[in-house]
Amino acid sequence: MKDPKKIIAADKDVIWHPFTQAQTAPDVVPIVRGEGAKLFDSEGREYLDLISSWWVNTHGHAHPKIAKAISDQAGTLEHVIFAGFTHEPAVTLATRLAAMLPGDLSRVFYSDNGSTAVEVALKIAHQYFRNKGKPRKKFLAFEGAYHGDTVGAMSVGQSSGFFEAWQDLLFDVATIPFPATWLGNDDVEQKEQESLKALTHILETQGSDTCAMILEPLVQGAGGMRMCRPEFLRALVETLRAAGVLVIFDEVMTGFGRTGELFACIKASVTPDLICLSKGLTGGFLPLSATVCSDELYTAFLDDSFDKAFAHGHSFAANPLGCAAAIAAQDLLTAPETQTRIAAISAVHQERLSRLAAFKPLEHARQTGTIAAIDVKAVDSGYSANVGPKLKTYFLEQGLLIRPLGNVMYVLPPYCIGDDDLHRAYDAIETAAKTIL
Repeated sequence: MKDPKKIIAADKDVIWHPFTQAQTAPDVVPIVRGEGAKLFDSEGREYLDLISSWWVNTHGHAHPKIAKAISDQAGTLEHVIFAGFTHEPAVTLATRLAAMLPGDLSRVFYSDNGSTAVEVALKIAHQYFRNKGKPRKKFLAFEGAYHGDTVGAMSVGQSSGFFEAWQDLLFDVATIPFPATWLGNDDVEQKEQESLKALTHILETQGSDTCAMILEPLVQGAGGMRMCRPEFLRALVETLRAAGVLVIFDEVMTGFGRTGELFACIKASVTPDLICLSKGLTGGFLPLSATVCSDELYTAFLDDSFDKAFAHGHSFAANPLGCAAAIAAQDLLTAPETQTRIAAISAVHQERLSRLAAFKPLEHARQTGTIAAIDVKAVDSGYSANVGPKLKTYFLEQGLLIRPLGNVMYVLPPYCIGDDDLHRAYDAIETAAKTIL
């Protein structure tokens, strides 16, 4: 079935696509291969991937080193139940992650995607206090946060507005304002104080029953690429720790170099109690995730009775193919040439955002490491803003995969992208600001 029209027609008959209203959506684009920062459709047209294909692709499409690691592993061991068994790729990867992460983050629990990594963290935090004989039931989160699509993840992300259809399934979660900031933001300190004040009030009223706060450190992804300052994050964690509340960092998006450091927690000089990792973990090749915690939390689950065990698991937990891909991806991440490219991407962002900030239809230019974003001034701001699909169509016509979050345009490319290609994307954004906004 190589005819693109037949592929599209068959897709309509049998596929249900995520985050899509099928009745109004345009025809899908059949992609047949990828190479580096580019994707190619069934008619040979190329698209420059400026969003790392849903933020997962860190080193480029079809990277030969990761592909070879998967191929080599597939000829040896493709899967084994991870309850009562282990294998070298899982141990090697866990050892590597523990060495890369700060502090005492050394116990790795594998699952298969970002949502489940978050679900694992929430359940660990809740059961930790139960196992200690001091049960706490409540969670905290930021307003506008998105943490995934399983029930627990939806509950802590319900203020994002994505989950109204399942509202009656979710448990209550207290939220505090997110002090979003951008270039030239003059009232950021006031917003940070208001957020900390709201946190203090919640802790005074229900702190003794709150087990954890979950947050995306430095950058809220699906919530609109909203960014906060490292110094605020440190003050927040200090306040939570004083109340005995565990800190969960959702680094599903911000991990593996996206913020300019290996992890956002390192950039912010903060060590959480638990950290959730996925997306770039395997370089975008295979589904795999890890929830990493401290030994202090892990030991609370040790007992002669199974009642205190963490009775949670996934069929594909620690899949050897995914672990092999992740080991190869981390080899690439820590290589000097990748670190050079991360710095170069950050430099281009800084240069071009300062220019974009001067365009009247645009506002709130912001950047953290390889993540850059700017808002379109729109009456209907938010994920459902009409300008989003309009911009997406325009960029696709230019051969660019840029998928706005409503009225938020963002650029989050794979690290292999060249400066010229990145400037080409910014040229298109400037043209859009001049001609179609």
